[in-house]
Amino acid sequence: MRFFVVCPGGLEVPLAQELAEIAGRPECKALGAWVIDPTPTSPTGGVGLAAPLSAAMALNLHSRIASRVLLQMTQAPYRQEEDLYKLASGLAWEEWFTSKQTLRVDVTAHRSPLKSLNFATLKIKDAIVDRLRDVTGDRPSIDTAFPDVRVQAHLTATQVAIYLDTSGEALFKRGWRDEKGDAPLKENLAAGILSFTAWKPGQTLFDPMCGSGTFLIEAAQIALSIPPGAIRAGMYGDDAKPSRLAYRPLITSAHGFGFQRLKPFNESAEQKRWVDLKEGALAQMLEKRKQFPGVDALQITGGDINEKLVSMFKGNWQRAQLPDQPVVRQIDALAAKPPGGVGEGVMLLNPPYGERLVIKGGRGQDRAANQDARYDDVDEPDNRFELNLETGRQSAKRSSRESLKKLQAQEEQDPKFVEFLRQFGQHLKDDFGGWNIFVLTADMALPGQLRIKESKRTPLFNGPLECRLFKFEMHAKRPT
Repeated sequence: MRFFVVCPGGLEVPLAQELAEIAGRPECKALGAWVIDPTPTSPTGGVGLAAPLSAAMALNLHSRIASRVLLQMTQAPYRQEEDLYKLASGLAWEEWFTSKQTLRVDVTAHRSPLKSLNFATLKIKDAIVDRLRDVTGDRPSIDTAFPDVRVQAHLTATQVAIYLDTSGEALFKRGWRDEKGDAPLKENLAAGILSFTAWKPGQTLFDPMCGSGTFLIEAAQIALSIPPGAIRAGMYGDDAKPSRLAYRPLITSAHGFGFQRLKPFNESAEQKRWVDLKEGALAQMLEKRKQFPGVDALQITGGDINEKLVSMFKGNWQRAQLPDQPVVRQIDALAAKPPGGVGEGVMLLNPPYGERLVIKGGRGQDRAANQDARYDDVDEPDNRFELNLETGRQSAKRSSRESLKKLQAQEEQDPKFVEFLRQFGQHLKDDFGGWNIFVLTADMALPGQLRIKESKRTPLFNGPLECRLFKFEMHAKRPT
């Protein structure tokens, strides 16, 4: 089978590395041969691979960086809308889902000659509905809000690819986040960023502006080998139910992934493989608990000036099935010191928006509201590259991006925040010698504001915002 694993733009390289690690797991090797496509040299919004059908289960369970796992049903040339109808009506949809299940179809395009994506979507939808009606005598209902089954098609200038979405809800929704905070960073983007820092479990990791704790929770789950899909897979039973922000209404933990609503995955052989995959993951989790028996052994710590966010982080940590309470303090980032007095480590932060900086920089609430909307709306793509596979709302996307850029430009002129950054840069020089500092921001002028020269900058997309992950290597002070 052919798959396309979607990811935020800029994370294709770490995603390809992650796919190779997943394929190398013993329980995944037992599924059959995996062949991962060459790593893209430019942003493509994902990575393709050939693997057994069962690989969809492993990818949805284990991939931290993926947004969705798409199963390719066909790819063929086309010239007009009628070609799309013929191609889609020739696929045996009745073998994948029933006419009693609800359906949603999305079509996106890149340089397609067709005049209307809406009409192309209608033709593919009609083809699927007509096929099921002819074969079963009944037709499925369309539900654009809470569908049982998602079909996606992507048009290039000459080719159309049609996919079944095996993920259902976007995979960044792990199930542990119960409150969003002011600027919720999507979990899969946080995981991808961690891979760029070269942080390893057991190494000191510190986020002085941790907010609701996304970076730190992802790192702790990596250290403990907790699959990102563990809650959605029901691996904790009744001890960990999905939070109210985990999925859309009507999606239960019993059907936490899209593949669980597709016929082939409910056959006994696939059900057995699903059990084996989860048991393999549980065994590895138990081994890692021995290596990191408590929160102190993790060396993962954080701080935030906002008491509400510190409390929110603690709740998220517990829902993520992590041990004890997180090591976190309510503290101004300008007063934060290296945890445990260690002379080296990794600092990773996403400078906050909204009320977390009202104290220090006076930033308004509009950006926070925008961030919250992006986190909730799983149909809004993570980036402009994912746009080609997940939505046809290009005009809405451009409008969203332009409005966010205006907000960004307004906020960058805030002299109080500029002064805060100058002070924070000096604080890093004075107290974090020997550390590697990583900052995700949409402000391309950040190094100048910190007055520190970056050693590396990596382009990434946080929702529609084009960002940079800046790396700063803080030199240790020479003894006097």
